[in-house]
Amino acid sequence: MNAKLRVAAICLLLAALAGLVLLVVRPSLNPANVRPLPLIALGWIAFLTAAWLLRKVRVRTAVVLILLGGIGIQVAAVCAPPRLSDDLYRYIWDGRVQAAGIDPYAYVPASRQLAGLRDEFLWPPGADHCVPTSEVREHLASDLTTGCTRINRPAVPTIYPPVAEAYFLAVHYEPSGSSSTTPIQATTALMAVLTTVLLLFGLGRLGRDVRMAALWSWCPTVALEAGSSAHVDVVAVGITAAALLVLATARATRRTVLGGVLLGLAIATKVTPVLTVPAVLARGDDAAGLAACGGPSPPRRGMRRRWMTVALAAGSAFTVVYVPHVLAVGGKVVGFLPGYLQQEGYDNGTRFGIIGLVLTGKLALAMAVLILATVAFAVLQFSDPDRPWQGAVVMTAAALAVTTPRYEWYALLLVMLVALDGRPEWLAFAAGAYYAAEPDLGRYTIPNRLHDAVAYGVPVVVVAVGWFVRELARRRGGGLAPAVVPAAPAVVSATPAEPVVVGTAVVAGSPFAAPVTITAPVTITAPAAVPAAEVRV
Repeated sequence: MNAKLRVAAICLLLAALAGLVLLVVRPSLNPANVRPLPLIALGWIAFLTAAWLLRKVRVRTAVVLILLGGIGIQVAAVCAPPRLSDDLYRYIWDGRVQAAGIDPYAYVPASRQLAGLRDEFLWPPGADHCVPTSEVREHLASDLTTGCTRINRPAVPTIYPPVAEAYFLAVHYEPSGSSSTTPIQATTALMAVLTTVLLLFGLGRLGRDVRMAALWSWCPTVALEAGSSAHVDVVAVGITAAALLVLATARATRRTVLGGVLLGLAIATKVTPVLTVPAVLARGDDAAGLAACGGPSPPRRGMRRRWMTVALAAGSAFTVVYVPHVLAVGGKVVGFLPGYLQQEGYDNGTRFGIIGLVLTGKLALAMAVLILATVAFAVLQFSDPDRPWQGAVVMTAAALAVTTPRYEWYALLLVMLVALDGRPEWLAFAAGAYYAAEPDLGRYTIPNRLHDAVAYGVPVVVVAVGWFVRELARRRGGGLAPAVVPAAPAVVSATPAEPVVVGTAVVAGSPFAAPVTITAPVTITAPAAVPAAEVRV
């Protein structure tokens, strides 16, 4: 395809994606009342097609497209109040509570102590979430007051960690930050764009294809969960990306400490970045590095010191941000986390969609723990600590497949890791999460007990097929034996050793990889014909 035609096609696809996002967030522009799921599915098709076409676009042009396309899609998402989630109203409320000098973990939104902070924006008559008189009587110890609000679960404490709460407070001080959804939507969209910039710089510094950043910048999940729903997960993902890039390039203790601190702050923003820890603390071995005796080889030199440095730095950062809240409210800093696990059915084993097809109750819970522990051990044992996103992709995807959440923004971490890793088939988990959140397809709706299994089981199959295709390509491209690439005979004058081009190959690890020229040094002492060179491709 002609280069200009390719760029034009990408621009058209991105415009279509922005239009589809606009239809999702602004139902008034959708006269046919098409459900969000088909629109999101079309958005994913446009996104993946544009990303595929980007592979052969010049890098400078690609960077411009990635940035401008990502900004345009976020603008489309920001232009209306959230439709797919109402979590941001809790964010705004928590920011308002802190601005009043009250610890966010001290009281639930419906408590009598916070009644003076209510207004028409967050507590309008007839809002979706109400605290009736009967609930007030049932929970006399909580000292609740009746009322309706846009804040979901108004009778339970906040679940968000301290760094997230600091973010909510910062947004509160923006113009209209406490009386409109636009400031927090725009700020979270900006965080998504800054993460794109970070990925571009990080990939470039690592010598990897910067075009992979499009897998984050243009992803429909990022647009809908950042610009529209303003989920704080975007902030956690951005900090995690910074931590991984710092740790991947750390050659001095100071940078390792910085990476650990960033990782601790990411976990203190949203707990999901803890899934990257096994990859960060990996031994530095691989499956081929087994000792002759049959056991695993020892960790790479210096890794034990790295483990201690990262663990201490991350743990210290995590502890420091929690200390002020612990001193203020004690055990209340745990928030709604235990209640959330119980409400979602994780504590009794009824929430695991795929495992639940064969096991239920405590056996399902035990199996979930066993699978995740096994994957974590494998990542810790065999992944490359210099490329922690590879193991983190596996760990995060495994957690999604096991827990089968119905909240699509939980996949944001995986999207960022895929952008660093370059294997887009793993994005199937992010796409499948939207089906888990909205499984109603009219007459095509499948039985309820199969929803989550299909939503996350299909991505497992997609990843397995992707692995098989890559392995087949690797074997056909290079195989286990070296491939002979003949070089044309040439007569040259006597010179020192010079690289002679003997062939080209394509790296199979990423669909974004460009052809790589292979050279072999040939020392020539007199005019002679260059023989065929044997190289691995």
